[in-house]
Amino acid sequence: MTSKPSSGKRTAWLIGGVSAVTVLAPGFFVARELVRRRSTAGAATIANTLHLNARWWNEQREKKGELLYVAIGDSAAQGVGGSRPGRSYVGLIAAHLRTATGNTVRVINLSVSGARLREAIAAQLPALTDLDPDIMTVAIGANDIAQFDAERFERELETIYSALPKSAIVAEVPSFYFGAAERRARLANAIVHRLATRHGFEVAPLHATTRRQTGARYALNQVAADFFHPNDRGYRVWASAFLPIVDRLAARLTRSKD
Repeated sequence: MTSKPSSGKRTAWLIGGVSAVTVLAPGFFVARELVRRRSTAGAATIANTLHLNARWWNEQREKKGELLYVAIGDSAAQGVGGSRPGRSYVGLIAAHLRTATGNTVRVINLSVSGARLREAIAAQLPALTDLDPDIMTVAIGANDIAQFDAERFERELETIYSALPKSAIVAEVPSFYFGAAERRARLANAIVHRLATRHGFEVAPLHATTRRQTGARYALNQVAADFFHPNDRGYRVWASAFLPIVDRLAARLTRSKD
């Protein structure tokens, strides 16, 4: 065991600690204010691009392709925060699918920025009626975490999963890294896995993949100007959670078309 410091040493340490806090605290608050201002400005800038992402994806859906890839999701599927919509995880998956199969790929991105499960049910599921995708990704639920209601989450996710084709890949909610949001994300993902097993869907390990990056790494080089959405690097991480499953489906698609 270590010996206790003398009263003189304790006093010196206390004075030193107070002095350090006195010196460092202003710097901390200044840095926090700079981050707040930058994130506020970045959020405003990104908000002004939402319609551009939506228009770009609407244009893509008119293009022809030998394979059909359909995506359900929110702003991450739209590629908000990336340098361009095609660098979202949906765009990266589509590009990978083209390379892996040697086929052209038509992408119908049904996602809507800000969508929660309830909006996906109301606005995205109806569009599936006349579609027969060769591959589909479903990454939705992150916007439900702020006011998380486990019973509602499970009920609405069940409604979505019940309407999906067997070609769907469903994803975990991404990591929020810290605090109550991260605890809620873990509860949500337990529901994701339980329902995916019931319906026979493969689950892209999005939470595990983003969690491994750590909150510090995400903040340093994987987040957009709003300090919320991924940037191009962040979207490459997101895509990596899907690609092993995409590769297996691509191999089946290639064999079935031979």
